[in-house]
Amino acid sequence: MDNLKRTALADEYQKYDGKTVDFAGWFMPVEFEGILKEHEAVRNNVGLFDVSHMGEITVRGKDALAFVNYLITNDLEKIVDNQVLYTYLCREDGGVVDDILVYRFGKEDILLVVNASNTEKDFEWVKSNKGDFDVEIENISDETAQLAIQGPNAEALLQVHTETDLSEIKFFFAKRDVMIDGKRCMVSRTGYTGEDGFEIYLSNDDVVELYTNLIEDGALPIGLGARDTLRFEANLPLYGNELSDDWTPVEAGYGFFVKVDKENFIGKEVLAKQKAEGVSRKIVGFTMSDKKIPRHGYKVFKDDKEIGFVTTGYKSPTLGEIIGLAMVDAEFTKIGTELDIQIRNKMSKATVRNRKFLVK
Repeated sequence: MDNLKRTALADEYQKYDGKTVDFAGWFMPVEFEGILKEHEAVRNNVGLFDVSHMGEITVRGKDALAFVNYLITNDLEKIVDNQVLYTYLCREDGGVVDDILVYRFGKEDILLVVNASNTEKDFEWVKSNKGDFDVEIENISDETAQLAIQGPNAEALLQVHTETDLSEIKFFFAKRDVMIDGKRCMVSRTGYTGEDGFEIYLSNDDVVELYTNLIEDGALPIGLGARDTLRFEANLPLYGNELSDDWTPVEAGYGFFVKVDKENFIGKEVLAKQKAEGVSRKIVGFTMSDKKIPRHGYKVFKDDKEIGFVTTGYKSPTLGEIIGLAMVDAEFTKIGTELDIQIRNKMSKATVRNRKFLVK
């Protein structure tokens, strides 16, 4: 794995017995003390993730707000400075280029946080759609490290390391120039786990010391395995699973983040039509009747007719049930509908259920 890209924390993983994998061309930890233990730590206490592989793109200039609003499906005009927006970059046909976070620091100062596997694609997409907008676009991913501290005790643990009152940073808001253990950081109350917590952006030179300090103070290091089970239980999509170039966010069931009443944006015509007229397929939640776990790509059937495919399937550590998400023909999306999923050439029963797997 010598040819893989590495975060500034790559040499730290082995200190905590991290098992590493190739993740989208990055050398990343899949687990440390075990996926189940790490999952439960985030649900019940506090965990720490290295997410420095994520991409960061700045958009600055007189037309920054108008330009980014043209790129995305959600409405950047509806939030205030220092607020964060979850949204999609879509093609004209509605296919998803990526799902991203947009940090609005001002009308001329915006940060896009994109998925690691899509950073270069997204950067080129943003630049290719610049047109006559008066903006400067910069990919700052290589110089930016990012940590995510997540769990019900995340605020209490992080508060020990800063004089900034973290309770004043509200959900999906950010604050710049926060000093944490003497390191200048940008902190947002965001995350990918369904729990309270923060994402911390800082320089590569500072991240090793902060990572070490937070672990020594009680945060459990968490790998990609638990990151996926946590996001899945919380019905948070993963690009390449629930989101794709091949279908729209409306088909994926995330139409709430598509604001068709705002001014023109890329993909608006197709997405507005889908929201008005409905779609022919949609992602649903399901529960398995037996102990077999359906994986991404497994075929879904109804009365011997193939009607879709699994996007994600797991045994939920929190619920103790085998649950999943699947893209199926719209006529089979009603809660309670019984389906068959082909697992190793045999059919297993599944029942459509609400996608809100965690009810708190």
